[in-house]
Amino acid sequence: MTFQGSLQFFETLRWNKLETAPHPKLRMSKNKVLNLKDKIDGNEMDLSLCNLTEVPVKELAAFPKVTVLDMSCNNITSLPLEFCSLSHLVKVDLSKNQMTVLPDDLGRLGNLQHLDLYNNKLTILPVSFSQLKNLKWLDLKDNPLEINLAKAAGDCLDEKQCKQCAARVLQHMRILQDEVDKERERRFLKDKELEKKKETKQREREAKEREARKRDKAEEKERKRKEYNAHMAALAVQEQKNKRKEEKKKRNGQIAADKKAAAESTPKARRRSLIGLLFKLLLLLLLGLAGVVGVCQLTGLKEEAVCAPINVAVDDGLSWVREQEVDVRVRDLVQEVDIRARELLQKLLEPLGVVPMATEPVETVEN
Repeated sequence: MTFQGSLQFFETLRWNKLETAPHPKLRMSKNKVLNLKDKIDGNEMDLSLCNLTEVPVKELAAFPKVTVLDMSCNNITSLPLEFCSLSHLVKVDLSKNQMTVLPDDLGRLGNLQHLDLYNNKLTILPVSFSQLKNLKWLDLKDNPLEINLAKAAGDCLDEKQCKQCAARVLQHMRILQDEVDKERERRFLKDKELEKKKETKQREREAKEREARKRDKAEEKERKRKEYNAHMAALAVQEQKNKRKEEKKKRNGQIAADKKAAAESTPKARRRSLIGLLFKLLLLLLLGLAGVVGVCQLTGLKEEAVCAPINVAVDDGLSWVREQEVDVRVRDLVQEVDIRARELLQKLLEPLGVVPMATEPVETVEN
């Protein structure tokens, strides 16, 4: 079996399945049910004068071999979006309906060559209409088209005019498509520019915010630095005050200690001064007595009545010393002092011209 024979076999099998499968039925207005299979003749399906209010897209999709569809003279007001998926359609007649608009994706019907929209309520066509590159025949008579589209469509009184209508409308829609594309491009560029400006403003705002945060941080740092310096200066001042107070306290303590020491030392000093004075007076008295004794013992005044009591007292004292039992060293010391005193007195009296009388030295008492 050749490839073409195999293909024909599978096509026959497919149609047999369609023949045996349940036929799609369409519920019409007034509760009437329409069997679509009964409306098929070869590759044509005639649904005209069926009082349809909507297009049975789902049911039509079950017959991909149907390329010619006649739905004229019904009450259809619009085509559903799913109708644009019936790309196998080549000829469509939607004349004498109530349609006011066509779906935006009508351009997806790429195989469509013949389109009859006579006597509807259309004012404009979708921009995608320009994508119907295979469209060769078009009738837009008796539609309230906008003026430019009506001028492009012209009359469609015969085959030639309908073909010209298709060519002119496609050209007109391509121009509109170009304008729409340009407008879309312009809008896109505008939106892109606006987005760019928005991003620029956003970046500027973020930069300003970063700068403000940076400035705030710098100000906060400067404030903390000033507070730290002020705190350290206050501590230094407080420390200086404490130091001065401590020094003042020390000075006051020293002054108090000095005053106390002075107060304590004054009586002692006075006592020492008094004792010294008394000692000096006693010494002077002793020196005076010694001088008197020396004069009375060593000069010619010895025989005078004034010196008699003194000489008696001295002799009695010396006798008393001789009678006492004292240490030899003390007696030697007394004798040595006596000798030295006589020599000193002699030296003092010689410049005055007074000749001292010879006296016997003090006798030492032997044990």
